[in-house]
Amino acid sequence: MSTSASIFSRNIATLVPRRLRGWVLPTALLGYWWAAYFFGWTDSQLFVPVQRVFERAHELSASGELWLALSSSLGRMAKGFVIGASAGLVFGGALGLLRLFDRMVGPTFHTLKQISLFAWIPLISVWFGMGEQGKVVFLALSAFFPVVLNTYEGVRGVAREFVEVGKTFAFSRLQVVTRIVLPAAMPSIFTGIYLALIYSWLACLGAEYLLSAAPGIGTLLIDGQEHFWMDQVLLGVIIVGAVGLVLNLSANFIESRLLRWRGASTASY
Repeated sequence: MSTSASIFSRNIATLVPRRLRGWVLPTALLGYWWAAYFFGWTDSQLFVPVQRVFERAHELSASGELWLALSSSLGRMAKGFVIGASAGLVFGGALGLLRLFDRMVGPTFHTLKQISLFAWIPLISVWFGMGEQGKVVFLALSAFFPVVLNTYEGVRGVAREFVEVGKTFAFSRLQVVTRIVLPAAMPSIFTGIYLALIYSWLACLGAEYLLSAAPGIGTLLIDGQEHFWMDQVLLGVIIVGAVGLVLNLSANFIESRLLRWRGASTASY
């Protein structure tokens, strides 16, 4: 059985180009979804034919409601991400570089990071309101913690030998940080930024669910749920996944571009 399975997987691998292999499962699920209604395997009201989802997408696109919701959610996410990631880089760098700051503030930070993100919503809604400002603060908080943690670990993980080499060349403290510590910590920092990007997108939907109603993909999903428009709900789920995929691919592309020097230095060995 295992031999036939391995032969089948090898055949699939040879038939499907490497770049398209990630689309095999989504395409298969889409085909099964279409076939389930085309051949009459189900008539459940909890699901709808795939063509109805496309029709709903066309309706919302033509009215402009879909683009308004998507642009509102992405703009909201971008504001929170930039604020939270920027603050996280500064705070995480300070924790990693300054021992005294780490001893004074580190224990409090490591306690706060254990609190569930959604547990902050009641406090945020009281301090910043239920509107746009509260949502942006919530998104900034979701981006802040992963950037701080990965920046801190990246800076602290720099080998002491690298720093000693800088001192041998009479580097100033600023030169040691900018030329040695930050480049060496960059992969870990990018991991934090990548996680912050994904978390802020997910938190954006949560904020739109839990705080006051405003244009957004989360609101689109809520409207579909309340009116039992399953085509709109499924469309919202597909959009959420598609945006997450685009964010993932974009982050990987930027990281590979900015960290090309690591591949070059590795190849030189």
